[in-house]
Amino acid sequence: MATSGTVAFNLDLNNIVEEAFERCGQELRSGYDMRTARRSLNLLTIEWANRGINLWTIEQGVIPMVQAQICYALPIDTIDLMDMVIRTQTGISQSDININRISSSTYSTIPNKNAQGRPIQVWIDRQTGDTNTTSITLNGAVTSTATTITLSSVVGLNYVGFIKVDNETIGYNQISGNVLQSCVRGVDNSTAASHTSGTAVSVRNLPNICVWPSPDQSNFYTFAYWRLRRIQDAGNGVNTEDIPFRMLPCMAAGLAYYLSLKIPGAEQRIQMLKTFYEEQWTLGSSEDREKASLRLAPRQYFY
Repeated sequence: MATSGTVAFNLDLNNIVEEAFERCGQELRSGYDMRTARRSLNLLTIEWANRGINLWTIEQGVIPMVQAQICYALPIDTIDLMDMVIRTQTGISQSDININRISSSTYSTIPNKNAQGRPIQVWIDRQTGDTNTTSITLNGAVTSTATTITLSSVVGLNYVGFIKVDNETIGYNQISGNVLQSCVRGVDNSTAASHTSGTAVSVRNLPNICVWPSPDQSNFYTFAYWRLRRIQDAGNGVNTEDIPFRMLPCMAAGLAYYLSLKIPGAEQRIQMLKTFYEEQWTLGSSEDREKASLRLAPRQYFY
């Protein structure tokens, strides 16, 4: 007999939820059933991020480095960076050089964070991406190209960080008095714009990197990285989930276990569904791993 000839099987959100309810011995009947399942599914994918590396969420990125700029924003859905290098030049002249990851305590003890050279160390500041309101306002109008911004106060601001004014996110690298200096305009896919005096200023807690020394020239160094991003939200009923096909059994099993904790009448299935979920996680995570040979080598430093 002829086979189907296709390998396109997938489950949208509705089908995953229906499968999970059936494993709980229940039926999906109401809009609230779908809403509570969607909430549980989002919590489930966050749990997966906490369990370790999900290979399908690794993405590459580059950040052009600017002379004297210390801090650079990462995409807001970044969980952590796996690997990173400093890339010099391009094309056949390109060279990727190790950069050492350091802790916040190590970075804090660097005496002169404004020193310039080729970056050899990086601190990854794993912020939440939230925006916090403040009582701070602009003390003077700001043009779309200004690199210094005067505020009514700097209480509560980090020495290096990001603010939001209207719809623009602005990075800054120094504070002198109430003046933000070495500002970088239009961060996080926003657009540089003019702002009037008295406009409210919020704090953006963007995930970011701080390098040392800061670059000693522009258009020469590039920070190349491989990051772990968040799994996308469950969405509505018609979209498929942000997972590879091999993780579908694990997602259905995990959602069934989560729902059994909430659905009246499914209590007797909790232990069975939890055991099956852990088995499916072991199978899926064992397949979702690097299969290259492990090679250990001393880290080399270039000065």
